[in-house]
Amino acid sequence: MNNPFDEKINQLRTGEIEKIEVSKEEFFLFREVWLKQEDRKYFRGIAGLNGSVTYVYDTTTV
Repeated sequence: MNNPFDEKINQLRTGEIEKIEVSKEEFFLFREVWLKQEDRKYFRGIAGLNGSVTYVYDTTTV
């Protein structure tokens, strides 16, 4: 089974997309891919309503 967040994380990193919306039901699928990223500290999560999180790629974050 291919994780849909593999491609989305790469698209976010390269600037093809500006953000990734992750629902609370999808969080563990996202986390599985995110933990494998060497640059994971640049993926900033912004909390939303009902457990959703919007992730952006921000290299200014330390």
